[in-house]
Amino acid sequence: MKAIRRFTVRPVLPEPLGPLSDLARNLRWSWHTPTRELFEAIDPEGWQAAGADPVRLLGTVSAARLAELAGDRAFLDRLTSVTADLDAYLHGERWYQQRDTGQGDGHADGHADVEQGAAGAGELPAAIAYFSPEFGITAALPQYSGGLGILAGDHLKAASDLGVPLIGVGLLYRHGYFRQSLSRDGWQQEQYPVLDPHELPLTQLRESDGTPAHVELALPGGRALRARIWQAQVGRVPLLMLDSDVEENGHTEREVTDRLYGGGSEHRLLQEMLLGIGGVRAVRTYCRLTGHPAPEVFHTNEGHAGFLGLERIRELAADGTGFEAALEAVRAGTVFTTHTPVPAGIDRFDRALVAHHFGADGELPGVEAERVLGLGTETYQGGDPQVFNMAVMGLRLAGRANGVSTLHGQVSREMFAGLWPGFDAEEVPITSVTNGVHALTWVAPEVVALGARQIGEARAEQALTVGGPGRWESVADIPDADVWQVRRTLRARLVDEVRERLRASWRQRGAAAAELGWIDGVLDPDVLTIGFARRVPSYKRLTLMLRDPARLTRLLLDEERPVQIVVAGKAHPADDGGKRLIQELVHFADDPRVRHRIVFLPDYGMGMAQKLYPGCDVWLNNPLRPLEACGTSGMKAALNGCLNLSVLDGWWDEWYEPDFGWAIPTADGSAAADENRRDDLEANALYELIENRVAPRFYDRGLRGGGGGRGGRAAAAEGGDGLPGRWIEMVRRTLVTLGPKVLAGRMVREYVERLYAPAAHAHRALGTKAAADLAAWKYRVRTLWPHVSVDHVETVSAGTGASCGTAQLGSALALRVGVALGELRPEDVEVQAVAGRVDSDDAIADAQTFPLKPSGGPDAEGRWVYEGPLSLDRTGPYGYTVRVLPSHVLLANGADLGLVALPTEAAGEHAGVLMR
Repeated sequence: MKAIRRFTVRPVLPEPLGPLSDLARNLRWSWHTPTRELFEAIDPEGWQAAGADPVRLLGTVSAARLAELAGDRAFLDRLTSVTADLDAYLHGERWYQQRDTGQGDGHADGHADVEQGAAGAGELPAAIAYFSPEFGITAALPQYSGGLGILAGDHLKAASDLGVPLIGVGLLYRHGYFRQSLSRDGWQQEQYPVLDPHELPLTQLRESDGTPAHVELALPGGRALRARIWQAQVGRVPLLMLDSDVEENGHTEREVTDRLYGGGSEHRLLQEMLLGIGGVRAVRTYCRLTGHPAPEVFHTNEGHAGFLGLERIRELAADGTGFEAALEAVRAGTVFTTHTPVPAGIDRFDRALVAHHFGADGELPGVEAERVLGLGTETYQGGDPQVFNMAVMGLRLAGRANGVSTLHGQVSREMFAGLWPGFDAEEVPITSVTNGVHALTWVAPEVVALGARQIGEARAEQALTVGGPGRWESVADIPDADVWQVRRTLRARLVDEVRERLRASWRQRGAAAAELGWIDGVLDPDVLTIGFARRVPSYKRLTLMLRDPARLTRLLLDEERPVQIVVAGKAHPADDGGKRLIQELVHFADDPRVRHRIVFLPDYGMGMAQKLYPGCDVWLNNPLRPLEACGTSGMKAALNGCLNLSVLDGWWDEWYEPDFGWAIPTADGSAAADENRRDDLEANALYELIENRVAPRFYDRGLRGGGGGRGGRAAAAEGGDGLPGRWIEMVRRTLVTLGPKVLAGRMVREYVERLYAPAAHAHRALGTKAAADLAAWKYRVRTLWPHVSVDHVETVSAGTGASCGTAQLGSALALRVGVALGELRPEDVEVQAVAGRVDSDDAIADAQTFPLKPSGGPDAEGRWVYEGPLSLDRTGPYGYTVRVLPSHVLLANGADLGLVALPTEAAGEHAGVLMR
């Protein structure tokens, strides 16, 4: 019989146990081991049944057990200790507070600030609003699908650890992302469980009179989209989540926040309007009700939240600020992060649909629909003027933008170069901040304890949160036997986890218990274990390992050096191609000959990942380069002493060293153009690495350096010196070298110093009048720019040999440049020489810029002469050109307006002298 109504009955905690409620509602428990252990002690079996979720656990504990705990002095002492620790965490000064008062040097490792624009004391923003369509905080709050959400969750946790005053903003999806299972034939199946917010670690934001706080958006036809505001407390950071499933809405509006990345175009558009526009209104409501400082900086994590800039423009327009001035004020304090390496990954909507929702009876009164459309139009060559591009709007509304690894920054500059015509891709104003991961979420407690034994618990926690290579170098002193024992313990735990999950999966697939005895022999805690887990779009190449099934089988079943592989991943519900890849992998793993050596685990999520990363010896990643924006799963594995085996893409491209991992060679030239040949070549390279380098090193159980030991599993069973010394040394190098780099704490520090602080400074500088003046200046410069030209370039120095096509290293050219400015003045522009090595087509690489200064006033024809030296500090083919850029003290960079004047053909006859 089915209930007609559902509600939640909350337990009444005895007064001595009251603090348990606060501990359960602050998600710091998800990364704080003592708090988790406290809840587990309440009811160990119930803790496992509740999925390690304190809120669910407290809803199942009997009154008798609660009464017993209320009289248990040892338990109450633990509760007091953990509660006091949380209070100190929430209210004590941390890195950010010390940084803002000048007590810190900006880096826990003592390095000086070297980034251009790094913040000094007192320059940090009072608050930052961080918008993302998904957040992966804990499996108990399933509001994520993959890397973007996990990254957002780690960003919030690291901000909390550092004391950064962040406010997270997202949506509350009543079905979350889907739960995955397999059919008997291995086809992905999706289920969408209903989530009750009252059963989640959330509280509802309420007005002072106790009524639920809400936001409202106007929809065409006089309809409204209303949403209530739920709050998750992530340590020190509040996360606001908007929920449209409220009785005041019509059926269509109630379904807006039904599921993550579901529905058609209009459904997605409404989600993104609610996230961006409604999210700003939720932040304003939260600050009004709590007294939290208003954000000075707004961070848009991917284009889904881009409409937040339009809402902020509307706020200023309502106070009488013109659109252009409001745009400048909004851009100054906005940071945009792109995670997408291909145009197909960007949300794009039909212009007519967007115009419909921002028309006269839609949202953003006071902001013309054509203004909105102009921000998202693909006006560049190759763009489609009939679509509205969310990433394009995000970039146009942000004064600062970044990719998520060095390589991805380069890819992003090339992908969006059309927005800055006249500039080479390397000058497109998109920088990069390489992602990081929240160590205390992803590092196994055994690994943390290993470090804590070496340097103490407090220093170990500092190393994992704030960073600092000095603390990580102590890993080198941990004995081999201790490192290897922890690695084997974690591998054995993964074996148990895999068997349990595999048995549950086969039961879901319809198998009877009598069929599943073989699962007890799946995997071996002494066999080299490779992990591969991620979303399953085609570019991540889930099935590259299957290109030669016979060869893979030989690797799996090798008698001396066997390999076992654990695979997990979800395909988007609409991606049948991805589902076919999963089915192909499952069919191979179902083969009785190899099923004890390779498994596919359905329903990949945070709970599984936290067991998978520590238990693997090698983390495999083989995307199509350069389509992996960052690839943070390999970072999480590395922090647990797992070695990376990866294509040089994302973060691995910039931090790979042969001391601690392997790079899979990629096909180049014509081979890369042939998809089948490319995959064959790269799969063969993968097999070669595993067979000839990875497995031999794992099974070489001699003394350190490999001397005197027997390889293979026989030596693995021996005691004494039967340890893989060279492998253990690679584990050490992984931890010492990569550990401080891959931390989310390092990432958030970079955001603060390189992006948030400069954005806050620009926001403060652009008051209403300054924004209006800047907007007027930009309009004047754009209008008059057609009259700007470089008419003459000449070298006036002697003795350099430049006239002969050569020059000496260390000499200088004195340049004289004639520039027509029309009605602009020298203070409106910057004239530069741009120089560097040149290729066979005279294209300048690794360019340097040299400012030129006006000498005297304009001549009779109104032309200005600029002069300056060009230092020749490099040998080889060398060349230069000159250019004119707009210049204003409030511009974030010289490419801001996308305007540049280069030498005319006649002027070029005197420019670009090559030195060889």
